[in-house]
Amino acid sequence: MVQQDDKKTAEKREREKKTVTLMMHIYCRGKHAATPRGTLCPSCQSLLDYALERLERCPRMAVKTFCSVCPIHCYSPERREEIRQAMRYAGPRMLFYHPLLTLHHMFLQFRYRHNP
Repeated sequence: MVQQDDKKTAEKREREKKTVTLMMHIYCRGKHAATPRGTLCPSCQSLLDYALERLERCPRMAVKTFCSVCPIHCYSPERREEIRQAMRYAGPRMLFYHPLLTLHHMFLQFRYRHNP
C-alpha cells in the first residue's frame, strides 16, 4: 500500500511539473513574444526552475490539491506573485493548447470545492 501511495504521489508530482512547464511556455510566448518558440526567456526560465524545485521538495504533495490552497507557502512572496500572474494568464489559454490536461485540472478543482 505504501509503495502504491508513493507511486501515486510521484505521478502527481510529474503531472504538476508538466502542467507548470506548459503554462510557463504559454505565458512566456504570450508576454515575451521575442522569445523563440519552444524556449523561455531568462526570467521565465528562472521562475520555472524555482517552481519545479518547489514541487520536487513539496512535503504535502500526497495530500494537497493545488499550491494556491496549500496551508504551507513554499514560494517567497515575490515569486508567489510572479507565478500567480503567469497562471492567471496561461490558465484560460490552456484549454486551447492542452484541453485534456485543462479538463482534468477543472475536475480536481470541482471535486476539491465540494469535498475539501
